[in-house]
Amino acid sequence: RLIFEELLILQLGLFRLRGRSREKTNIRILRDFSKDFYSLLPFEPTRAQRRVISEILADMSGELPMSRLLQGDVGSGKTAVAAAVIFCTSKNGYQSALMAPTEILAQQHYKTLSSILNGSGISAALLTGSTKSKEKKEIKSRLSSGEIQLVIGTHALLQEDVQFKSLGLVITDEQHRFGVSQRAALGNKGSNPHTLVMSATPIPRTLALIIYGDLDISVLDEMPPGRKPVATYCVNSSLRIRAYTYVKKHIDKGRQGYIVCPLVEKGETDLASAQVYKEELAQGFFKGYKVGLLHGRMKSSEKEKVMSDFADGEIDLLVSTTVIEVGVDVPNAVIMVIENAEMFGLSQLHQLRGRIGRGEDSSTCILISDAQNSEAMRRLKIMTQTSDGFKIADEDLKLRGPGDFFGSRQHGLPDLRIANMLDDTAILRQTNAAAAEIISSDPDLQTEENKGLNSAISALFKNVHQAGFN
Repeated sequence: RLIFEELLILQLGLFRLRGRSREKTNIRILRDFSKDFYSLLPFEPTRAQRRVISEILADMSGELPMSRLLQGDVGSGKTAVAAAVIFCTSKNGYQSALMAPTEILAQQHYKTLSSILNGSGISAALLTGSTKSKEKKEIKSRLSSGEIQLVIGTHALLQEDVQFKSLGLVITDEQHRFGVSQRAALGNKGSNPHTLVMSATPIPRTLALIIYGDLDISVLDEMPPGRKPVATYCVNSSLRIRAYTYVKKHIDKGRQGYIVCPLVEKGETDLASAQVYKEELAQGFFKGYKVGLLHGRMKSSEKEKVMSDFADGEIDLLVSTTVIEVGVDVPNAVIMVIENAEMFGLSQLHQLRGRIGRGEDSSTCILISDAQNSEAMRRLKIMTQTSDGFKIADEDLKLRGPGDFFGSRQHGLPDLRIANMLDDTAILRQTNAAAAEIISSDPDLQTEENKGLNSAISALFKNVHQAGFN
C-alpha cells in the first residue's frame, strides 16, 4: 500500500512535468494517410509497426504537441515508422526534419527514406557539414519556401539560416547523443512542432516510464519476418586462432567483419592499445587483407572516412574500440569477434552485436573471454541464449540494479524511500494507469479529493529544479 502511494505520487509528478512543459499547438495531423503509405511499401508492416504508427498519429491529432520516444531493437523497423509519420505529416501540409548524430547515419537515413518515399511526391534533401555551399544555399532556399517537405541532416540543421515554411515534425535519432538544448533548438524553428525521438538502446519498459518522464513511449517489440538472429558463441582465448580463421573464411567469400579491441589497461591510452592491436593483426594473421582502424581519439572526419570506406567495401576487417557507430548499416558485415567480452555490460555487448546481422546472410558473433567468476559467465551465457534486446536489458537491470541505469541521478529524479524499481515493476504499471486516469479527470489536481496528492507531489519533487512545482 505504501509502495503504491509513493509510486503513484512519482507518476503523477511525471505526468504533470509532461503536460506543463507543452503549450498547445496549431499543428494538428487530422487526416490519417497511413493506408496510402502502406501501399507504397514492398513489404507488409509488422503488427507492432502498425500499432506504433497509430499511437503516434493519435498523438499528433491532439491539442498538445506530441513528445514521444520510439524504442525498438536493432532491425525492428523504426525507419519505416518514421517514414509513415513523415508521409502523413507531408500529406497534411507540413514539413519534417530528421536529425542524426553523424554524417554517415544521416546519409543512410536519406538513402533509406528516399527509397521508401519514392513515388510519393515528397521532396527530400540531405543537409550536412560536407554539403557543398552552393547546394546548401539552394536547399535552405527551397526549405524556407516549402518546396522541400523533408530534410535529413546533422547538427548543420541547427544553423540560424536554416528556416522552414511550416515545420510540423522533428525527429531525432539516437537521442542520447544529443543534448536537450540541441533537440529543443531544432523544435524552435517551428511553432510547437511534434517531436519523435528514436532510440535503438532497449531499456526495460517500466524503467523507461521513469527515466523518460517527459516523453510518452512507443515500443517496437516485434521483428520483421525473415530477420535472422545472430548466432553467438563464447570461447576462451585458447580458441582465438580458430575464431580468426573463421573470420578469414568469411572475408575470403567477399564478406566483411569486425574485431572489437580488448578494453584498455590502466595507464594505457585507447589510442596506443587499438593501434598496436591493429598493426599486430595486419602484419600477422590478417597480412594481405585490408584492415581498418576506428577508435575514440580520431577526429570526426577521420571516423566518417573509415566508416564510409568500410560501408563501400574498401576495408575487409575493421578493428575497433567500442566507438563503432551506433546504427550504421553495413549488410555485408557478417562476423564479429569481441575480445575480453566479460569486461562489457550486457546492453553494450548487445549494441556491438547489432552491427552485424543486418543483411540476408547468417551472421556470427564470437565472444572471447577467460573469465571464471560466476556473474561474468552468467552474463556471457545470456548473450548466447537470446537476441531480444528487451530481455537482455531486463537481465542487465537484474545484474546491475537500477543505479547504473540512472547514472549519477542525471535525470533529476527524486529519491524513493520505500519503492524499488526492480522489485515493484507490477505496482509501477498499476500506478501508471491510475495516474493517467486521475490526470485525465483533474489535470491540475485542484479537486478536494486530490489536494493531498498535490501537496505530496510538491514535497517529493521539491529538490528537483526542473520539476517547476511551487
